[in-house]
Amino acid sequence: MGEFQYKIITPEGKEKKGTMEAKSAEQATMILKNQKNIVLSVQEASLMTRDINISFGSSVSARDYSIFCRQFVSIIKAGVSIISALEMMKDQTENKTLKKALQGVHEDVSKGESMAMAMKKRSKVFPSMLCNMVEAGEASGSMEVAFERMAVQFEKENKLKQSVKKALMYPIVLLVVMIGVLFLMMIWVIPNFMGMFADLGTDLPAITQLVVDMSDFVVAKWWLILLVAAAVILLLKLYAASPGGKFVIGGLKLKIPALGPLQKKSECARLGRTLCTLLSAGVPMIDAIEITARSMENVHYKKALMDAKEQVMRGVPLSRPLKTCGLFPPMVIHMVSIGEETGNIESMLENIANYYEDDVQVATEQVMALMEPAIIVVMAGMVGFLILAIMQPMMTLYESLG
Repeated sequence: MGEFQYKIITPEGKEKKGTMEAKSAEQATMILKNQKNIVLSVQEASLMTRDINISFGSSVSARDYSIFCRQFVSIIKAGVSIISALEMMKDQTENKTLKKALQGVHEDVSKGESMAMAMKKRSKVFPSMLCNMVEAGEASGSMEVAFERMAVQFEKENKLKQSVKKALMYPIVLLVVMIGVLFLMMIWVIPNFMGMFADLGTDLPAITQLVVDMSDFVVAKWWLILLVAAAVILLLKLYAASPGGKFVIGGLKLKIPALGPLQKKSECARLGRTLCTLLSAGVPMIDAIEITARSMENVHYKKALMDAKEQVMRGVPLSRPLKTCGLFPPMVIHMVSIGEETGNIESMLENIANYYEDDVQVATEQVMALMEPAIIVVMAGMVGFLILAIMQPMMTLYESLG
């Protein structure tokens, strides 16, 4: 498949430029003509004109998906056909990855393929949850409802992720600032001050000598420190990507004071919201649990739900494996159990989601309130240690002069 640049006049009489994938220029021309366009030119995209898309991990955020779903609902509610709606969406979507995927979906749907199947062919872009919701919407004739539910789902997910990121960003920024200040003092401040005492010919205090030795090492071997730091970060990333590393790091994340409980609450909120959305749309329980498991961020919760799926397939109520895994709080287990007994599990799952989403907001504020003074105290202690190392020989000098 190659990428071709085209220039056409649409059935509405508007001139339009864009790019598309096709096996040849002839096939691209035929596809454009079948869509009732007047083709002005079709040529293979060069290195300078083709779309450049550099992505690190998933390049489509929950916010991008929520905007897409909201806009798509508005368009089809206005009576626009699915094919026309997809064409409008691919033209106005800003995210390059999503734009390209929507272009492919539009082409497949124009050929008579279902939208859900076209989206499943691009599973790297469209989450399985969205594909299943669209499939359920097509089967029941309620596409608007499916996309409205997904818009809410992605909006809640985006809000949840932003809350957790907000709690983590502040300490990370302070940590970077602290390391920067230490390097600055070691490379510039300490050598300047120590130069004043070098001419005295006296022995420096032990604490001062320690700082001087550290400063000399940083100045002489700064490249080695950066190289080791880069190697450690790379090795940690590779380890975190391995199956064993995911379990170890996932377990450590749940045990970190303050941050551990925050992640547990966010995973409970994600369980309630995702499972509720899928079940409300008519997705079977087994499929809904599997999709929910794939949406969980911590591998321990992922595994717990996949194990729960196997037990539910054997006729075991969902609340039982949730209890035995030991990861979910009693409130989640009791509410799921009540929902199973009353036949109103969707409502109970929504209550779980609402409760823990609010709880994550409160927990985020608490984590930030705890971390701010703690990090400031650590920074003050380290800077104070360096100042003491500088001031001690000065005080000794003043005493000798006195």
